[in-house]
Amino acid sequence: MSYCLAIDIGASSGRHLLGEIKDGKLVISEIYRFENGIKETNGTLVWDIAELCENVIKGLEKCAQLGKVPQTVAIDTWGVDYVLLDENHSELLPCVAYRDARTAAVPQEIYKFVDKNTLYGKAGIGEQTYNTIFQLWCDKQSGKMDKAAHLLMMPDYLSYRLTGVVSHEYTICSTTGLLNAQTKDWDRELIDTLGYKQELFKDISAPCTAVGTLSEEIKARVGFDCLVMHCPAHDTASAVAACPVDDETLFISSGTWSLVGTENTYPVTTQQAMDASLSNEGGINYRYRFLKNIMGMWLFQSIKRELNGQYSYDEMMQLAMDSSFAELIDPTDDAFLAPKSMTEAVRNYLGRPDLPLADVLSSIYHSLADSYNRTLKEIEDIAGKKISRISIVGGGSKDRYLNSLTKQYTGRTVTAGPVECTATGNIVSQMMYLYEDMMLEKARELVKESFDIETVE
Repeated sequence: MSYCLAIDIGASSGRHLLGEIKDGKLVISEIYRFENGIKETNGTLVWDIAELCENVIKGLEKCAQLGKVPQTVAIDTWGVDYVLLDENHSELLPCVAYRDARTAAVPQEIYKFVDKNTLYGKAGIGEQTYNTIFQLWCDKQSGKMDKAAHLLMMPDYLSYRLTGVVSHEYTICSTTGLLNAQTKDWDRELIDTLGYKQELFKDISAPCTAVGTLSEEIKARVGFDCLVMHCPAHDTASAVAACPVDDETLFISSGTWSLVGTENTYPVTTQQAMDASLSNEGGINYRYRFLKNIMGMWLFQSIKRELNGQYSYDEMMQLAMDSSFAELIDPTDDAFLAPKSMTEAVRNYLGRPDLPLADVLSSIYHSLADSYNRTLKEIEDIAGKKISRISIVGGGSKDRYLNSLTKQYTGRTVTAGPVECTATGNIVSQMMYLYEDMMLEKARELVKESFDIETVE
């Protein structure tokens, strides 16, 4: 039996899923799951990359224990975050998380060297204070960059820990704000202008290409060897690779973030696109994901956590459904990026300090659906498309109420599923490498035939 292993890591959890083709359908099974999350250390929000690496390896060990050794493995994660290594390949810690407040004022510093319009024209990435280009400014100012010999985006770093091979994958690099949207390569002029070290930015590989086999150390520990590959390493790029999209489809990759967009064969870097904070991120086969980042399930995850799990997600959903409150917040506002209390952040935004929990939740639900609708209209106008269908994929596609509100607010046909679309896209990209006849269109057709995709009523 030939298995492909997807290691799919989000901001709140990671999972190892094995994929195989049985009777003409793709069958996926989860074999290992672990918690992930941002930690606070000395007032800084960081990732525990040692723990993250350990869990990646434990999932490989689980494959061996089950007697299901993968032929290939690939890793996808969230975007923008990275690890710096020194000349001895030692990590320069801490690995600061994108939600840390260190970059709050950095964009205005950057614009003293390259104006906002020029930057958007080059990279085609909407301004978000946590973008890699802004995080690196902090490392330059602190002197940390001076000690660095290698920069690895998070999935590339984890692949390096498995193989010992330093490599860059296209889709994850496209989230940095330092990739030229037209050339699909590092913008060397921009890197020079900002005074970043050119040697940190090495050759970029496309998805569906090989990184290398497991290092001797990892082979000895897990008990087997396999080929580590580049999938679309940005989790949204993997999700869209498996998403049943066409020119009239808007995708919503719904998880900790809601990534709302369409797939293009060209970048859109107009003033109108910049003003709408739309990004042109890299996709499989060098396609572009023309999208907006919207705080998604993070809003609910934060409230659930601050209530110490008092309510399940279904119970929170029911509270919202029983409320008639529909005043709106802007889910893209930085006030919701990493507040001490998400409940209080919503109340403060609305100017309603005594707003009941049910109404807070209802506001979030309606605000997300409204933001999806506004983004849909922006994309139609700016990209010149007519959207007739919305495909919601990822873990958030299980939220029946949000799906229903999305249909209500947009008036479009809405489908939900597959739930594990990111891991599915990761796996089919591996199969596109292994099987000559597995082109992107065939891979997407395989996904449609293999998983239940529900039409929202």
